[in-house]
Amino acid sequence: MFTGIIEQLGEVIAINKEQENVHFTINANFTNELKIDQSVAHNGVCLTVVNITDSNYTVTAILETLNKTNLGTWEIGTKVNLERCMVLNGRLDGHIVQGHVDSTAICKNIEDQGGSWKYTFTYNSPFVTVEKGSITVNGVSLTVVDSKENEFSVCIIPFTYEHTNFHQLKISDTINLEFDIIGKYVAKLMKS
Repeated sequence: MFTGIIEQLGEVIAINKEQENVHFTINANFTNELKIDQSVAHNGVCLTVVNITDSNYTVTAILETLNKTNLGTWEIGTKVNLERCMVLNGRLDGHIVQGHVDSTAICKNIEDQGGSWKYTFTYNSPFVTVEKGSITVNGVSLTVVDSKENEFSVCIIPFTYEHTNFHQLKISDTINLEFDIIGKYVAKLMKS
């Protein structure tokens, strides 16, 4: 489980394909605190650490993960939002995030609001967003500002802009979405 509060930006330094799997090697400052078999969220995707060397660690993405996320677009040099799993005796600063991406979305618009930025995304998914509800975008816990059918907006403060990969996001880029788990359960109950 995660909170959607990004710890740092990592950098993809190697990509190796093995049959349908892809091994990504990431350079990160907290690598010396990791251990093999630990979960780390990468742009919101929970992946298992399979190797550690100096300040680098490797994770493996299977075909299912590559098909449902934006990991297939990563290149050497890609900056990735990183979060280690939550500690149960700590504060839950964001919201409950599973690291299980529900779908991808496309960045439709970026609006500079004079000190903050408003990002609008479109998506094709059975899940819905709710104004003032939680959404995870590339692993970042955010509050929905505007919500329409298959479209929503979020606003980003300068700290989030600078310390996540939002500052690199461009119109038409693909991002990972995880909808709020509580909202998904409520929607499922309503259908029953």
